[in-house]
Amino acid sequence: MRCRPLLDMLARYETRFPAERAVAARIRRLVEEHADCFDRTCRPGHVTASALVTTPARDRVLLVHHRKLNRWLQPGGHADGQSDIPAAALREAVEETGLTNLTLETSSEEIVPLDLDVHIIPARYDAAGQLIEDAHEHHDVRFLIIAHGDITPRVSDESHDVRWFTAEELHAATNEESVLRLWRKATAHGMPASPSQNGSAM
Repeated sequence: MRCRPLLDMLARYETRFPAERAVAARIRRLVEEHADCFDRTCRPGHVTASALVTTPARDRVLLVHHRKLNRWLQPGGHADGQSDIPAAALREAVEETGLTNLTLETSSEEIVPLDLDVHIIPARYDAAGQLIEDAHEHHDVRFLIIAHGDITPRVSDESHDVRWFTAEELHAATNEESVLRLWRKATAHGMPASPSQNGSAM
């Protein structure tokens, strides 16, 4: 069953973050009820993957200024049929930041997401008012990723900008709670409060 690895990760997430069982259960329902949950055409929503990219010292965070949404966010995007969601998060991080020496940080051999988030993507219309894409949900599975070596980012076609932020700069740049929550989890007690993922490198 191609969705089994994700379902197992969701179960581990519930164990790690029992207060967040509701969001894990919501994503589990989507995965169990929709065989096409990894495709962007799946409705009411689909699984997406994103990454909090930081340094080994966890003193900075890398964000992209999203072209469509016009705000600072963590790198991420559609799985596009890929059921290996940690690999999809790494792929998106590479594509959106230009960094290639990235590893999934983990505190054990079993991958646990850093965070889960379900949010609505508003409908999009063209200049003539014709619907381009209907409103739908992103069931976002988020991982902690560490950048090594040369950490000079490059802007992708999907973003206006990409840059590193210190904690102080991050709070000045965004009040997006889901981004700030990722940072809090990644830096709690000097260790990722959620799994640091397995050291698989791109």
